[in-house]
Amino acid sequence: MLVLVGASASGKTDIAKILIDQYGYKKMVTTTSRKPRKGEVNGVDYHFISKKIFENRMKKDKFLETVEYNGHYYGTPTKGATKEKVLIVDPDGANSIYDKELPDTVIILLETSEEIRKERMLERGDTLIQVIDRLEKDDKHFHKDNLKHIDFIVNTNEGTQEELAEKINDLYHHVVDQENQMSIFDVLRDDEKQNGTD
Repeated sequence: MLVLVGASASGKTDIAKILIDQYGYKKMVTTTSRKPRKGEVNGVDYHFISKKIFENRMKKDKFLETVEYNGHYYGTPTKGATKEKVLIVDPDGANSIYDKELPDTVIILLETSEEIRKERMLERGDTLIQVIDRLEKDDKHFHKDNLKHIDFIVNTNEGTQEELAEKINDLYHHVVDQENQMSIFDVLRDDEKQNGTD
């Protein structure tokens, strides 16, 4: 699973969309206890479930990571966390996923200059007060020291979003393909050992 971590307006959502549209990744659909908003589709935008069911699944350890926001739960289900999925989370979510030691999981931190993020937030209609508040909070929350593990840091100031998506795809496959190749060699070595002792 490709895990993207980035502050507000770091480009993570657009990059994830390019990875899905052009590189064959699939969106990791997360689960929430809130009601669907107008236009949202169950199983596409989120898996919508009741708070009681969500809490029951938490007790049964059915999530890779969870967070409570505005009185509602959000979480990434363990089921479906496969190699071709792309997921956007905050540092706490990335740390929880790292602790699960899932195979084929790569955590990439997207870093973007404050100036570019400010520009993007203002362009999308955020007020200056909201932007200043968000920048201040994100600078603390998304600092790399808050992550237990980072496979790669990608500076999103460098290149178009298409170029960044290509770079991230290459980095992901560099790690995953190498790990899988090592696994195959391990199997071959085991076979050789067994054949040698027979």
